[in-house]
Amino acid sequence: MALSRNKKEKAVENLKQVFESSSSIIVAHYRGLSVTKLEELRKSARENGVGFKVSKNNLAKIAAEGTVFENIAELFSGPTAIAYANDEVAPAKTLANFSKNNDLFEIVGGAVSGNALDANGVKSLASMPSLDESRAKLVGLLQAPASKIASVVQAPGGQLARVFGAYGSSS
Repeated sequence: MALSRNKKEKAVENLKQVFESSSSIIVAHYRGLSVTKLEELRKSARENGVGFKVSKNNLAKIAAEGTVFENIAELFSGPTAIAYANDEVAPAKTLANFSKNNDLFEIVGGAVSGNALDANGVKSLASMPSLDESRAKLVGLLQAPASKIASVVQAPGGQLARVFGAYGSSS
């Protein structure tokens, strides 16, 4: 079914907004996936704060022009879907997790802040901690020294009290 010119213009405008507002775009092919599996992927993407769109290749190429993702236009061929978010790692993680259980789903590549990635680059990116996980680790590292200092400062006093208690009970 062919799209009217107005619908195509609106689709390009929507995709352009996606490209301009996202810091990470991952491109995948979904050839052979059932509608149920695609819905499962969409649900997983929503839960992870990731946008997911199936797009027409020519419209995606037009929308990418003039954005930092212009360098991945050659990835738009075949049955293309894109995952996008402001979190650099979340789209890669979401699609990589989905592709582990779905052999028909193929990650083609993507880009993070305009830096193009091939499929292996996306898989490497997926193994990195997300922004929220990194923040949690940082907070944990910052809190750890304070709690260690408190326990070290308290330890000598407690040991001294035990020594006095033992000395007092022995006399």
